[in-house]
Amino acid sequence: MTRPPLTWLYVPGDRPPVVAKALAAGADVVVIDLEDAVAPDRKEYARTATAALLTDPQPVPVHVRVNALSGPWAAADLAALAALPGLSGLRLPKVTTPDEIRQVAATVTVPLYALLETALAIEHAHAIATAHPALRGIALGEADLRADLGVRADAGLDWPRSRVIVAARAAGLAPPPQSVYPDIRDLDGLTASCAHGRTLGFLGRAAIHPRQLPVIERAYLPTPAEIEHAETILKAAAAQAGALALPDGRFIDAATVTLAQRTLSLAHRD
Repeated sequence: MTRPPLTWLYVPGDRPPVVAKALAAGADVVVIDLEDAVAPDRKEYARTATAALLTDPQPVPVHVRVNALSGPWAAADLAALAALPGLSGLRLPKVTTPDEIRQVAATVTVPLYALLETALAIEHAHAIATAHPALRGIALGEADLRADLGVRADAGLDWPRSRVIVAARAAGLAPPPQSVYPDIRDLDGLTASCAHGRTLGFLGRAAIHPRQLPVIERAYLPTPAEIEHAETILKAAAAQAGALALPDGRFIDAATVTLAQRTLSLAHRD
């Protein structure tokens, strides 16, 4: 994928018809979930159905969230899926140490993505992010993190969120996507939450229903005013080297030029 993904749609692996609909829903990435969304007595079926689907290339990138590496199902998940042509990435839940990434990377050749869901994982965020070249991204699993930390108000997660964003960027990884917004009917709440996530430095968001996809994309794409501002900055920078001030008093230097370039790159991602 040459453009940065903004939407990551999770779908239960034991419901093939729902997976088929998800592949046509317009998400940048479809994440087939073998972990939390699948009951223990359905794990084998979900793995088998997912393997059958990924025998062939898919119309959009497909990642699979395997079961927790410390549990009884992960080894079979990795063995069944890692070499299939339709798989674009593996999402590893409940990662707590860099050794877990290195152990998986030694056995598979697909891109890996780590989900940090505990206090210990947050403390190890940069070590995990730099564990192996096969690791292409990190993100939070906020439901489990809330439980681990005993957080009740959403603001209580802002420090872990910033920690993961900084760790990703320090490791040279893409900005993480936000964790899922669990109320699929509250689109206004989703919009506000995305706006807050964008101010923190997230890029895009995981979703659990197709109706959330356009809301997330709108929230993370630059607004017309932001695009106009970025174009003004680049035009002024091209006309005069070094730091300068625009007629309205806004200051321009190398950092603001970089941000403007990033804004336009995202705006023209299609």
